[in-house]
Amino acid sequence: MSAQTREKFSSQASPEVLAALRQIAESEGRQFQVVLDEALRDYIERKAQGRPRRHVMEAFAESLGEFDSLYRELAK
Repeated sequence: MSAQTREKFSSQASPEVLAALRQIAESEGRQFQVVLDEALRDYIERKAQGRPRRHVMEAFAESLGEFDSLYRELAK
């Protein structure tokens, strides 16, 4: 992993959001600030591009691959 410049900041979030982020970090064996940075980047990407999130599109593509013929029949 390449070293990145980091800037400290202070903010507030609901206890539920922080607990969920901490749980994700712990379950994945990652640092909290790395998970927070990823969440912020995903949010920025979604807002800037106006596109659905990457995992949503991956699930959609998988669904199309599995159920394409059914979708075509339903569209008739």
